[in-house]
Amino acid sequence: MSGHSKWSTIKHKKAAKDAKRGKIFTKLIKEITVAARLGGGDAKANPRLRTAVLAARAQSMPGDTIDRAIKKGTGELEGVSYEEVTYEGYGPGGVAVMIEALTDNRNRTVADVRSIFDKHGGNLGSAGSVAWMFSKRGLITVERAGVDEDAVMEAALEAGADDVTEAGDLLEVLTAPDQFEAVKEALEQAKFAASSAEVTMMPSSSTAISGKQAEQMVRLLEALEDHDDVQRVSSNMDIAAEELDKLSA
Repeated sequence: MSGHSKWSTIKHKKAAKDAKRGKIFTKLIKEITVAARLGGGDAKANPRLRTAVLAARAQSMPGDTIDRAIKKGTGELEGVSYEEVTYEGYGPGGVAVMIEALTDNRNRTVADVRSIFDKHGGNLGSAGSVAWMFSKRGLITVERAGVDEDAVMEAALEAGADDVTEAGDLLEVLTAPDQFEAVKEALEQAKFAASSAEVTMMPSSSTAISGKQAEQMVRLLEALEDHDDVQRVSSNMDIAAEELDKLSA
């Protein structure tokens, strides 16, 4: 899973430096709105909403913006109705790709996603073509340098993590989706800073690529994640950490 985890870390570092805060806010507002519509506006009783609100606060989203998004979701304020859609496909070298999106226009979004795949050496697949090799998991990564790895493992497992493994220069903490927030909070309280933290689709196996295929794959992921309707992208790519660092620089 090192390629998936390394990309998650790179993606979060880019987001922290991203000048296009408006694009980040748009995605977070959509997630908050849908989470509130599906599970109610009380973050304490709605785990998905709680995760979305915490992510928004981490990006310094104003509280009134968060409140408006929640009220649009619960119907207290008028707003656009978004639906959840999932797309599956293959990237260069046969890498499996899962895309989770929120859209108010299915036809527009699927056309855009298909075009992005075509432009970057991949192809959009049919429903079920790659979903069988992914499962929803919480993934938290911690830089190994300068940390007590045994203490990270102890804090994570005591809080309910399923496993803690080494992945190059990272520690991967895997959780069930409903244990994600508890484990993340426990690591924060123990003063272990997460390089990335998200509930994502984790692959059961990986596909190794390098060279031109690796470059195309990174560009495909970047283009998909830059689309306004796309919330999360997961893949089973396995690219050497050094090569991935260069390609994503």
